[in-house]
Amino acid sequence: MTLTKLAPFLIFLCASTAAQAQCTLKLSQLPDAPELFGFRIGMTKDQVKARVPQVVFSRKETFGLTKTSINPDFDPRINKSTFAGVRTISLELLDDKLTSLWLGYDSSFKWHTVTEFVEGISRSLHLPAAWAPWKSNGQQLPCADFQMTVSIVAEGPSFRIIDKTSEQIWNARREADEANAEEDSEMVVADKHTKLYYIKGCQLPKEVKDSDRVNFKDAEAAEAAGYSGAKQCSE
Repeated sequence: MTLTKLAPFLIFLCASTAAQAQCTLKLSQLPDAPELFGFRIGMTKDQVKARVPQVVFSRKETFGLTKTSINPDFDPRINKSTFAGVRTISLELLDDKLTSLWLGYDSSFKWHTVTEFVEGISRSLHLPAAWAPWKSNGQQLPCADFQMTVSIVAEGPSFRIIDKTSEQIWNARREADEANAEEDSEMVVADKHTKLYYIKGCQLPKEVKDSDRVNFKDAEAAEAAGYSGAKQCSE
């Protein structure tokens, strides 16, 4: 068979291989694995506390996100034997549920390279062979509602699982807050009766009736509608 005749078949084969090399797994389908040391995406703050009583959570940050870290290698209160080979554990919780698990292993961990770690964690979590290059010598696995990354940090593997759904929720909250802040900073209030508008920070006269009030995005929009800036707002 000539190369010309083979071309359509090769294109189909490559497309089929690419389609198969995808991860459609969901977080709920992931089994527990000893390499995760008892942590699981979706576990509650109380469950994290039960796993490591010494953990201290920061105050809940904006948009419901809480971060904390556990350092078995440096915290004398923690039994290091229960975290053999682990240097640092970083946790992010949204609405008090674990959404990001980041484990930093030291050089004594059983898997020393990115390739070894990817092969090992894939066996433990029953992951498909759909990993792709990520950043500098790392590997990434995007799945249905989560994402994993593996890299080498400080001579040891670094492994992270992120709940993509929760990440989208947090981003949506942040973007909505920024949009509201921008809208609030630009909004002006006008008086239909006097045809005057009042920029943010300039107090509206008490005698203006609610029925006479109208909002504009900014001063330019108010002026385009035939309103003028109140004198006391420009002094």
